[in-house]
Formats: sequence, structure tokens, C-alpha cells
Amino acid sequence: MGTKTASLKLVQIHRNESQPREHFDEAELKELADSINEHGLLQPIVVRKRAEGGYEIVAGERRFRAHEIAGKITIDARILTGNDGEAIDDAAAFEKAMVENINRADMLPLEEAKGFKKLLDMQGSDIEPKDAIQIVAKKVSKTVQYINARLALLGLRAEVASAVNLGHIGTQAAVQIAALTKDNQKGIFEKWKKGEMTDNQLVHIAYAMRKQEKAAAQESMVEVEEMSPEEKATRTKETIKAKTALDEIERLCGLLEDIAKTDAQHLAKLLAGEAGQRLEQLDRAAKRLEKARFQVRQAVAHATASAIIVSAEAEAPDLAAEAEVLMAAAIGSGDADAAPSDEQESEANAAAEVESEAAAGDAESTETAA
Repeated sequence: MGTKTASLKLVQIHRNESQPREHFDEAELKELADSINEHGLLQPIVVRKRAEGGYEIVAGERRFRAHEIAGKITIDARILTGNDGEAIDDAAAFEKAMVENINRADMLPLEEAKGFKKLLDMQGSDIEPKDAIQIVAKKVSKTVQYINARLALLGLRAEVASAVNLGHIGTQAAVQIAALTKDNQKGIFEKWKKGEMTDNQLVHIAYAMRKQEKAAAQESMVEVEEMSPEEKATRTKETIKAKTALDEIERLCGLLEDIAKTDAQHLAKLLAGEAGQRLEQLDRAAKRLEKARFQVRQAVAHATASAIIVSAEAEAPDLAAEAEVLMAAAIGSGDADAAPSDEQESEANAAAEVESEAAAGDAESTETAA
């Protein structure tokens, strides 16, 4: 692929209808225009010749739009040509535009997803899906897992996708939601709108819903009413054991609080040289407590997931107007943009286990679907 630099008139240049970026922030464009007026264009845009005359933008539409805002007449451009000196084709132009946008400016998650899907389609049907993803990943300098996660977002309902693009729902949670049926996507989104769950909780609940969907599909979820007397007796014993263990924790909390209130210097005298050994004992208890806490958090997620699945019986239509109303409400609340609490940050490590397993499952399912 060849290139040459030239100063082109803005009227000679046409926007790319296949531009992978669909959203351009007007405030950011104005800032860029002000920068161009003060410092000039630091890097030329990239264009290609059009058969019908003029040039089409391959990369740099933000810079082009900023030039229009700044009232400029010309713009520096690099003109791409094929090895034979002719204009490059649509596939090469889109690939170049995708690479430029994904590595130079933040694209919305769904814009990336659509762009990756188009690049995959360009690889042709004679290439295995897994091989096609690896080819695209190399071209855009992203991991296969990253691309699979973005592709999964194409399964989102319109209103959920809007929340993701606005940054109110994180991409990790969105990947888990995308794996659900449209009915259950609607259910969990309605629950999320009430402001009753953090993004971290959303990941866990969506993942729990996904597991319950799979279990229901495999007809492996046995209701208590369907259990035999022996199974019911076993369930009762297990219930008593679990609740008793958790009740016992309350007593231990009181004991630990007594130790926490004891002066450290006095405590050292009381332990008579066993302080190090007792600290190791508490460390072991802390690790077990964290694991138990993680499991109970998952239990809460499954309980919430069950309630959502039961209540989400009818699938609502994907209407653009509905999405706009929902997003306006989300923006007005301001809750989604709040900084995470210390507790949320401390829970991130515990969530990593679920997220890692979930991401691996998404990569496998997306590669198959692609």
C-alpha cells in the first residue's frame, strides 16, 4: 500500500458512509477545533481516491469535522493507494479506518462490536471462525478474548446496549447480560434501573441467571415439591447445618470484637510469645471467611436471579423511543456514574473468579457463533 501527502480542500473530501464510529462528541470536537486553530493539525488525515471524483476519509473524521468547525478551507492529508498506484478497495479502507479509530480514540463498545463483525465478515466464508478472529485480532492489535467479548454485545437488547454505550453498565456485566434470553435481559435491566445493584453485583446476578437458564434447559433443577422423602430429609439437614454455621459466626464476631478492643501492648503480654502463631490463626480464619462470604454473595445473586427470571415472562419490544426514555432517566439519576465504594473495590478480587470463568465461557460460545 502506497501513500503520498497533499493539502486538500475540504470540499474535495467526502465522509465515509462505512465509518465505524457512529458517535462524535460535539464538545470534544469543539476542543479539538480550538487546538487546531492554536497549534495546527499535528497529524494528517488519511483519505483514498473515489472513482466518482474527490476523496473519501479512511481515518481522521474527527480531525476533519474539527477543521469544519474551525472554519478551515484546507487540510493536510495522506492519500492511500494500492501497490499498483490505484485507489484502495472498500475492505482495505474499512480495515484501516477500524485500526485508526480503535487505537487512537475511544470508540463506544457497540461501535467496536459492529466493526469487528464487519471485519470478520470480510474474511470470507472459506476461513474457519476461530482463524478469522485470530486474523482480525492481529490486524487491530487486540486479543481474541477482547474481540469475543465485544462481539457478544451484539446480542444485547436495544435499551441495554444504550446503557452500555453511555457507560452506565460496564462491558463485563454487559457480556453476561448478552448471554441471557431477551426476556431475562429485560428483567435484569428493569431491576438495574431501580438503582438496587452496583455494576459488580450486576455481573454476579447476570452470571447466576445464565447458570440457571442453562440448568433449566438441561432439566437439572429439581424443585422441593418433586423431591423424594429421603431427598427432603437430606435438604432439611443441610439447611439446618448451614444456618447454624452462619449463626455461630455472630458469636465469633463478638469474640473478635473483644480482641480488637484490647490494647496491642497488653495483648502481647497476654499471649505470652504466641502473638505470631495467633496471627497466623486469624489469617487462616480470614481466608476461610472470605471464601464463605464469596459463596453467600453468590447465593444472594442466585436468589435475586431466580426472582428476576420468574418475573420476566413476557418479552417487551425493542423500541428506540423506549430506549431513549430509559436512558434519559438513567442520566438524570446520576447513580450510574458514581465512584465505586471501598467495599466495591474490595469485592473486585472476589468477583475475579466468576468473571474469569464467565469470560472463558463467552470466548468459547462466541467463537462457535462467529
